[in-house]
Amino acid sequence: MAALAIAGGAIGYRLLDATERAPTDRSGLPADPLAELERRAEADPDDAAAWQELGFAYFELGRFTDAARAYERATAADPDSAVLWSSLGEARVMASERDPMPPSARQAFRRALTLDQADPRARYFSAVEKDLAGDHRGAIADWLALLADTPPGAPWETDLRRTIEQVGKINAIPVAQRIEAAEAGRPIAPAAMAAIPGPTAEQLAAASSLRPDEQRRMAEEMVAGLATRLESEADDIEGWIMLMRSQQTLGRSEEARAALAKAVAANPTQRARLQAAAQALGIS
Repeated sequence: MAALAIAGGAIGYRLLDATERAPTDRSGLPADPLAELERRAEADPDDAAAWQELGFAYFELGRFTDAARAYERATAADPDSAVLWSSLGEARVMASERDPMPPSARQAFRRALTLDQADPRARYFSAVEKDLAGDHRGAIADWLALLADTPPGAPWETDLRRTIEQVGKINAIPVAQRIEAAEAGRPIAPAAMAAIPGPTAEQLAAASSLRPDEQRRMAEEMVAGLATRLESEADDIEGWIMLMRSQQTLGRSEEARAALAKAVAANPTQRARLQAAAQALGIS
């Protein structure tokens, strides 16, 4: 139960603030951003990104049942997205009043892992399921494996480490040296990464000032927003490189390769630059 108590803020990310794109009224003040998200989603039932943003907004407001419904619409529109399925699973967990891991949530997490075995949220909650079943050592082992794959500085890193420490303490399982070993084994970004576009210092500072529950969705939501923008601004080479880097950092290699393919198709004269960046990022 300790792991589940942390779960709501442990794995996940934050998209862009809905107010950034919300229309303004005649006074110049932002109109109701939630109403705008609802309008956009209902206007195009097949727009998975719109339903994803609405689901996120509901989740942040604590309206978990509504969030689950929105993510259900998102997965219906895009059934091959692991992120959407793991988001749905998390919303179902938080919406459940009695069962800490309802069957519908387990089903969503398993679907996510079928699509992407590296999905961090699905991996986290799969370990939570083990912990709830009494397999504390198995849960800790899975969380340590996730920690070993977690990029240093990832939004969920601190909460994940705290989960391992607390579950270890409650169940008298030594974890300090194992945490140290997991963190020591993480790959260091190559020097070439310095030339790859990434978050600005201001963006990082803003992220560090957010509450943990706000931080947990930032990376995923920013990636989704960037991918959506590039659909209409396909000539933004740095944007494509940032998208590849973001997908790779999140452990979504297939999505990173897909972004490379789309970028090259839209900008054939920039093939060499795009492929060089992909190579530096470890995208094959």
